[in-house]
Amino acid sequence: MTFQDIPPELNQLSNEIIGLAIKVHKALGPGLLESSYKECLYYEVVNAGYFSEKEKPLPLVYETVKLDLGYRIDLLIENKLVVEIKAIDALADIHTAQVLTYLKLSGNRLGLLINFNVPLLKNGIKRLVL
Repeated sequence: MTFQDIPPELNQLSNEIIGLAIKVHKALGPGLLESSYKECLYYEVVNAGYFSEKEKPLPLVYETVKLDLGYRIDLLIENKLVVEIKAIDALADIHTAQVLTYLKLSGNRLGLLINFNVPLLKNGIKRLVL
């Protein structure tokens, strides 16, 4: 799957969520806890009229067994966009793997990995497709 295969409306949704994340970052700046950014972005997303679930439980299904192991999507927007929020020094490969795993387990195709602990938010955003 590539970004070209993503439906235009899903790309538009991700662009709008990125815009809301930039709004939050401009207001708060870097240096806060992840939970602060998550709550503020959730507020902006809902205020913009999108259906969003915060800390959405994500079970692992192995063969016929459904395991609740505590996986949670930070924000699931419109039941199709996975958003994982970080407030760390730098994103690592494990964070990318986390979002790709959430996409696989949830059956969604597009995710945003957003690190708010950067001076310019565009440098802390990764769009990931499965």
